[in-house]
Amino acid sequence: MTTDTNNAIVLENHAQLKKAVAITVAHGDGIGPEIMKATLRILEAAGANLEIEEIEIGEKVYLKGITTGIDASAWESLRRTKVFLKAPITTPQGGGYKSLNVTTRKVLGLYANVRPCVSYHPCVSTKHPIMDVVIVRENEEDLYAGIEHQQTDEVIQCLKLVSKPGTEKIIRYAFEYAKAYNRKKVSCFTKDNIMKMTDGLFHKMFDSVGEEYPEIEKEHCIVDIGAARLADTPEAFDVIVMPNLYGDILSDVAAQITGSVGLGGSANIGEGFAMFEAIHGSAPLIAGQNKANPSGLILGAVQMLVHIGQGDVAEKIHNAWLRTIEDGIHTSDIYDAQSSKSLTGTTGFADAVIERIGERPINFNAADYSKAIAGFKIKVTPEEPAVKELVGVDVFLHHKDRDPNKLAELINDLDSSGLKLSMITNRGTKVWPDGFPETFCTDHWRCRFKNDIKNGVSYQAVIDLLQRIQHRRLDIIKTENLYLMNGKEMFTAGQGQ
Repeated sequence: MTTDTNNAIVLENHAQLKKAVAITVAHGDGIGPEIMKATLRILEAAGANLEIEEIEIGEKVYLKGITTGIDASAWESLRRTKVFLKAPITTPQGGGYKSLNVTTRKVLGLYANVRPCVSYHPCVSTKHPIMDVVIVRENEEDLYAGIEHQQTDEVIQCLKLVSKPGTEKIIRYAFEYAKAYNRKKVSCFTKDNIMKMTDGLFHKMFDSVGEEYPEIEKEHCIVDIGAARLADTPEAFDVIVMPNLYGDILSDVAAQITGSVGLGGSANIGEGFAMFEAIHGSAPLIAGQNKANPSGLILGAVQMLVHIGQGDVAEKIHNAWLRTIEDGIHTSDIYDAQSSKSLTGTTGFADAVIERIGERPINFNAADYSKAIAGFKIKVTPEEPAVKELVGVDVFLHHKDRDPNKLAELINDLDSSGLKLSMITNRGTKVWPDGFPETFCTDHWRCRFKNDIKNGVSYQAVIDLLQRIQHRRLDIIKTENLYLMNGKEMFTAGQGQ
C-alpha cells in the first residue's frame, strides 16, 4: 500500500470520527414545519455533520398555558447544544403572552442580530440591483426591554433602556464583523438629536470604538434620513449598526427592497449561544399549501454552519442556492414571468437546491467561506465607578386638573431639606413656570424638585418630600432620582426649558 493511499485512509477515518455538532431544532408554526423540513433535507444532502435535538415551541405551547411559549425541557436542550435553528412561530394576540423571539434573545444573551440583505438582480425583481448590506442590530435592550406601565387614565409609559456594556458589545461586534468579512464601511443610525442620553450613548460609543479600526470607513446618520437613504440608495451602505427598534424595522425594509423579505436569513449571536432563523413570520394564511419560500431559513442555516465551523458545507449550500435562483427556479413570492423560468413550491425549491449541490453560480459571485471565522470574542471595557451625587428628584403625579399653575400652588411650598419645585412638565414639555396656555396637557405631570444649594441631598429628604406630597392627597405614580455623575448632570431638561 502506497504512502498516498495510507494518507487518504487516515484522512477518511479522521472525517468519519469527527464528532457531529449537536443543534436544537424547532419546527415552529404556520409555514415553519414546511420550510424547516426543506432546510433539513438540504443540510443532510450537503453533508452537514449534525446531531439534531427537536423541541416544541410556539403556539401549541402557549395554548397549553405556558405564557412564555417554551417549556423547561426545551431550555435544557438549548443549554446542552448552545445552537438553535428555529422556524417562525406565532405569538397569540392579547395580553399575557410575551414574544418568544425576544425572550430567547434576552435569556440566552443573544446580543447581536445579523441580517445580510442582498439583491439578486436580474434574477429577482428589485429597484435596487446593486445592494449588499449587512444590518447588525442590538438585540437585548432599547424599548424591547418590554417594560410598560399604564400610569394614569390617559398615559402609558414604555421604558427605553440602553447600557454602556450592551452598546459597546454590539458596536464592537459590527466592526469585528466588518473586519472579518472584508467590509469597508460601518454606518451607525441613531436619533440622538432627540434622545440625547440613550441614543447619545450609542453614538458616542460608536465614535469611541471606531477609533480602534482606522482601516474601516465610519459614518453616523440620524435614523430618519439614514432610513431614507437606505431605501433610496442602499448601495451607499455596507454594514449598518443600530439600536434594537430601528434595527428591527430597517432590517425588514432592507430585506424587502432586495426583492422579498422571504429571502432574508438571520443570525442571533451571543457569547455562549447562537440562534439562526428566517427574518419573516409564520405566514399562517399559506401554511400547508407548499407555497412558502424556504430561502430565509436556508440562508439562516448557512450562517449557522459557518458559526459551528462547517464553512465548507455552508459554501456548498449557498452556491447551490445561488445557482437555483440564477436558473430562475422561483417560489411565488419572487416569481416574475419575465425573469423567472419555473414556478415551484417549497418542496420543489428544496429539490432544485439539492440537485445543484456541488455547482457554483455563473453570474453571481460565488460564496466563499474558506476564510470565515467560526466565532470571535468581543471584549467589553470595564467601566470605572463614577462619583454619584443625588441632587433632586422627579415626582410623577396623576392629577386631573389641566391647569399646571393650580398644581404648582398645591406643591410649591413642599420644600424638604433644600429640595424646591423647579419645573413641571407635561409629556416632556415645560408648562410651569412660564408655560404657554396653548400647550395641550394630559393628566400626567412630572414635577422636578432640585436642591437650591450646591451640595447634594439625602435620600431621607426625598422620602420626607414624598410623604408631604402624599399628605396633600396627590397620586404619586413614580419617582426618578436626579444625579450628578463626576460632576455632570445625568438627566435631561424639559422641552422649552
